[in-house]
Amino acid sequence: MEEIRVLAPTAILGYGFPLESFNRGLKYKPDIIAVDAGSTDPGPYYLGSGNSFTDREAVKRDLRIMIKAAKELNIPVLVGTAGGSGGRPHLEWCKDIVVEIAQKEGLNLTVALINAEFDKDYIVDQYNRGNIEPLYPVAPLDLNEIISSTRIVGQMGIEPIIKALDREVDVILAGRAYDPTVFAAPAVKAGFPEGLSLHMGKILECASIAADPGSGSDCMLGILSKDSFILEPLNKKRKCTETSVAAHTLYEKSNPYELLGPGGIIDLRETKFKQIDNRRVEVKGSRFVKNEKYTIKLEGAKMIGYRTISIAGTRDPIMIEQIDSIIADVKEMAKENFANIKAEDYQLFFRVYGKNGVMGDLEPKSKLLSHELGIIIEAIALTQELANTICSFTRSAMLHYGYDGRIATAGNLAFPYSPSDIKTGEVYQFNINHLLEIDNPVEAFPLEIIKVGGENDG
Repeated sequence: MEEIRVLAPTAILGYGFPLESFNRGLKYKPDIIAVDAGSTDPGPYYLGSGNSFTDREAVKRDLRIMIKAAKELNIPVLVGTAGGSGGRPHLEWCKDIVVEIAQKEGLNLTVALINAEFDKDYIVDQYNRGNIEPLYPVAPLDLNEIISSTRIVGQMGIEPIIKALDREVDVILAGRAYDPTVFAAPAVKAGFPEGLSLHMGKILECASIAADPGSGSDCMLGILSKDSFILEPLNKKRKCTETSVAAHTLYEKSNPYELLGPGGIIDLRETKFKQIDNRRVEVKGSRFVKNEKYTIKLEGAKMIGYRTISIAGTRDPIMIEQIDSIIADVKEMAKENFANIKAEDYQLFFRVYGKNGVMGDLEPKSKLLSHELGIIIEAIALTQELANTICSFTRSAMLHYGYDGRIATAGNLAFPYSPSDIKTGEVYQFNINHLLEIDNPVEAFPLEIIKVGGENDG
């Protein structure tokens, strides 16, 4: 096999892609269709709650197109971090979608399910054995954090996916996976260099985000040979450039020369980017260096309470000028009003957009220039009822707060919504971001093979 062609339809399953771009990719006769389906970017709620951050119908649309095309070409579809966070409920959620597609389209599918969620007892045992270490800059793991976790997943490498490919399946649904693995595993299995395979996967997992102009909802093709790979966006409006590809190589990484992943490092010190025409870039020189210990990243989330928010705005220049002192006073009012409630039972936050709502205390611009401010009052408490109470009091206190120079005697705030207080429910926090040393990267991620489909209701 001289080369392997990988079609990446979209940056995240459910983000969509133009059919024209996808069909253009099919004309290249790809060897696999692969897609990343998850991320920690949307925050800990989705891991902790077991819900997907992507819409079910949107995911179903993307998968239906991909699976039907793959069946016609007799190639596999690989999905990494199924369901958005890659836990057991996320994997089951994605499996159910595939089952529906198979039945609706009359397709007989062999599906591989790779679990990436760990039982707490197993993690506790590994903790006691000293096999878990912190991933900088977090602190060493505490046993109580393991016990309080709602869900713990580990990022699988290429090995469990290669095992699934050995079973000649139609679809692979992997739980939490290192982003490049579903793109790289078939290439490594076919004998291509691991460093180039993983580096190409690193680019393809975000599809056309690495193009110019970039898009997370468009297709990219990767063609890997023994000593290089070529990237080509499948929308003629886009192009890959040396800069766009090199920049995306550094995406979400702190070290420009090393990309850390399960079992080793992609070494980029000798990597070269070459423009081969006005739309395609060739990449050479990336190497994979194995670590002495095989480690995987653990991700855990725990529930910390319930949230209620109130969204408001102000355009009064007198209030805007005093906003910091007003917020401080309102917080003190809440503290005094709820003196009978333990301080650790609730948290109260203000996010002021137009001042420092994005960066908070890290905002370098101290001079306030906005003519209006957007204010989010956020209460987190042990119960939804307490969060409602804290938010309600704080909102009303700020609404009628009598600051110096106030002219109006009515409300200080404008509310875009009624009701003004919005109950958002459970709140989760990432509490595990550590490395687990494992002896066998295949056995750590159990594989299940199922047969689905065959019906067609017309």
